[in-house]
Amino acid sequence: MANLKEVKERITSVVSTQQITKAMKMVSAAKLRRAQDKIIQMRPYSQKLTQILNNVSAASDGATDIVFAEKREVKRVLIIPVTSDKGLCGAFNSNVIKAVNIAVATHFADKDITILPIGKKAFEAFKKRDFKMIADYSQLFQDLNFENVRNAAEFAMNSFIAGEFDQVVLVFNEFKNVATQEIKVEQFLPMAKEENAQEAKAPEVDYILEPSRKYIIEELVPTSLKIQFYKAVLESNASEHGARMTAMDKATENAGELLKELRLMYNRTRQAAITNEILEIVSGANALEAN
Repeated sequence: MANLKEVKERITSVVSTQQITKAMKMVSAAKLRRAQDKIIQMRPYSQKLTQILNNVSAASDGATDIVFAEKREVKRVLIIPVTSDKGLCGAFNSNVIKAVNIAVATHFADKDITILPIGKKAFEAFKKRDFKMIADYSQLFQDLNFENVRNAAEFAMNSFIAGEFDQVVLVFNEFKNVATQEIKVEQFLPMAKEENAQEAKAPEVDYILEPSRKYIIEELVPTSLKIQFYKAVLESNASEHGARMTAMDKATENAGELLKELRLMYNRTRQAAITNEILEIVSGANALEAN
């Protein structure tokens, strides 16, 4: 049985750890609220912009060729995994890395794969592998704003236009609620026209466009793609804080359970030590009486 000093040191250590996990939970809760507000505000804007683009494109009768929708034989694939910069958020990062590995092993088994990591954990994970990596945006979350995310989106878009890649795929956690994040593997480029085929057949709004329909589409498409990219990063950011808040809450509960066991062990050890001391005193007294 452990002595009193060892048990007391373990209790002190667990109490200290519990205070840290509780503080991290509170910090994540505050960050989650701000991140959640951002993604909730972004979703309607992104959906409306996509709807307008679909309606305008549908009404163009195919007169406008969208360069970002050009489909090619897929030989070179750019995968963009979005993770966090820090750990202690459960399976948040490992799920993204696992999803990339599964996609590479199944859908892109015979393709030339390149990784554009967003988030320090993705950079560290794929740096150890044999994948080619380009354009280090691993520190993007240190200053998360639209301008920085737009640079990453433009890099991927320009690489697609230049023919360096035939397909661009985003892998990220979509925020559902505090306890639930869903892994998404989305095709970023080329744009998928078939998803809105029904809307394309019957556009709801007939827009009056100036200076021209072609010009509007050429302006809307890059903007829509950048917003889609930014939305994926915001989804991941909110998911990260939700996952960390849940993980730290569970860690705090586990620390509480461990403290109960350690304190019970401490009391038992202390009682055993007292009992042994009493027995030694009684035995000594009996020996003196016998003499």
